[in-house]
Amino acid sequence: MGTLTFPRTLAAVVVAAAMALTGCTNASDSSTTGAGSASGSASTPSSKALIDSIQKDDAIAKLVPASIASKGTITIGTDASYAPAEFIDADGKTIIGYDVDYAKAMGKLMGVNVTFTNATFDTLIPAVGPKYDMSVASFTITSEREKQVNLVSYFTAGMAKAVLKGNPKKVPADSLCGVTVALETGTSEEADAQKQSTACKASGKKETNVLSYKAQTDATTNVIGGKADVTYADSMIIAYAIEQTNGALEQLGGITDAEPFGVVTAKNDGGLSKAVQAATQKLIDDGTMKKILATWGNESGMIAKSEINPAVK
Repeated sequence: MGTLTFPRTLAAVVVAAAMALTGCTNASDSSTTGAGSASGSASTPSSKALIDSIQKDDAIAKLVPASIASKGTITIGTDASYAPAEFIDADGKTIIGYDVDYAKAMGKLMGVNVTFTNATFDTLIPAVGPKYDMSVASFTITSEREKQVNLVSYFTAGMAKAVLKGNPKKVPADSLCGVTVALETGTSEEADAQKQSTACKASGKKETNVLSYKAQTDATTNVIGGKADVTYADSMIIAYAIEQTNGALEQLGGITDAEPFGVVTAKNDGGLSKAVQAATQKLIDDGTMKKILATWGNESGMIAKSEINPAVK
């Protein structure tokens, strides 16, 4: 690998973008605890006030498994590199984002606290059950995942791509053939990129060079730095990355393959998925979910009905 060189102005953007997206910390060492924990971000106070106002719902609380109700805490695994869904705050330790606010709101309805542990995305599903009670980490609901775990729908988004402003490498909007794409390990986008690469080869075109990273922040930064031509992630992540990199990136093409996202619980969750579904539906029906998503500029991801293991591709 050769030494990467680029103008001083772009180098400054790379550093600034990396700091903004990662919170200048080792994310794997970070966690946050409590159904009403505050963070230091400017957008958190409004979310905190909203969450603090939520009262326990006895009917929903009764659905919570006794093992969780007795300890009074739901342990949640997440990957805090996926702003604005879940990421590290400027204090370098607190996990924030709309997924975090949503989980805290659920905890209030259930009458329990929530505790987050940060890990890499590809390790989360195997750890639900043995290590975590659930995982909230922008999981696209797929039939393959539903075979492994329960997924409760709460949000919807599609896939999107981002390139350097002006698309200097002339990446086509509708193809990854011959393109170097940076993305996060274990995501639906990684699977799609690999599928596209196979199709490229079969049609006699150059395969896709897939650069897979443990954190989406690394994928974004490597596009800005020039190692990759394009990054590929969920649409709300791409939109936020473009905003946080001060215009160094731009979206390439439109949003494709809109699918529901789900909260992950174990197949033998003792009924926890039913509690999650009931809490989610109440947050949707009473307008709380819309307010939480609006705080983070993602109310377009609202769904009308929460389901356990909905029919998907």
